[in-house]
Amino acid sequence: MSTVAFIGLGNMGGPMAVNLAKAGHAVRGFDLVPFLRDEAAKSGISVASSAADAVKDADVVVTMLPAGKHVIAVWSEIAPLAKKGALLIDSSTIDVDSARAAHALAEKAGLASVDAPVSGGTGGAKGATLTFMCGGADAAFAAAKPLLEQMGKKIVHCGGPGAGQAAKICNNMILGATMIATAEAFVLGEKLGLTHQALFDVASTSSGQSWSLTTYCPAPGPVPTSPANNGYKPGFAAALMLKDLKLSQEAAASAGAATPLGAAAAQIYALFNAAGHAGDDFSGVINFLRGKAE
Repeated sequence: MSTVAFIGLGNMGGPMAVNLAKAGHAVRGFDLVPFLRDEAAKSGISVASSAADAVKDADVVVTMLPAGKHVIAVWSEIAPLAKKGALLIDSSTIDVDSARAAHALAEKAGLASVDAPVSGGTGGAKGATLTFMCGGADAAFAAAKPLLEQMGKKIVHCGGPGAGQAAKICNNMILGATMIATAEAFVLGEKLGLTHQALFDVASTSSGQSWSLTTYCPAPGPVPTSPANNGYKPGFAAALMLKDLKLSQEAAASAGAATPLGAAAAQIYALFNAAGHAGDDFSGVINFLRGKAE
């Protein structure tokens, strides 16, 4: 088993670190937030006094941070301090340029690195069923995969440095757009006199089928485990969806790609967030489309 430094112990990182500890690794965690450090300690994580302290003698360093600027700041600090042969893994969702810059920092320090953002939400983090979308050299991915399999169910090598982040933002652009389309259909169905169950029974077995419908139905009733049946508590918060959609649009502008539906989805979620629903599950956008918040 390995000594793992885990930096970023929030709603996603905390459970992921716990799963590594359960798998038998010696996990040293750090977060700037005292409460999160205390919660990690209660779950069996050895809490370090700083990021630099966490990476000391670590075989693997995993970061799970809010944005690219945070990843670059932390990797700039820890890469020169990490032991020879250490592997750096970033599971944050950040812009592709920052991901590539992080890989460059690792390479300069003589370290292998992987960008490995995740899909699956807090439930996947707790249940170790996440999907990891990975970018990096073949050897780095091969080294990271056994560890990632202890936190997730599907591990995909998407290509070179930054490819994991590219796959993540493309996936979530699809998710954001299909959730809005699904919510619009249910709002229209309501006005046309359809019950939620009737529309679900047809669309879930027809060409309108999608993950947003069958797993995460935005209308209450048809899918008991969806946030729609729990007051739209996240789940995956609308603020995080907006973050990912903004990343997709930044990438589209940089690459010269036309993404009109992605742009429209970003605008709708920006309005939903601005209306005070950043902390709601992103499927709660159905209430915004109805012209009300519930």
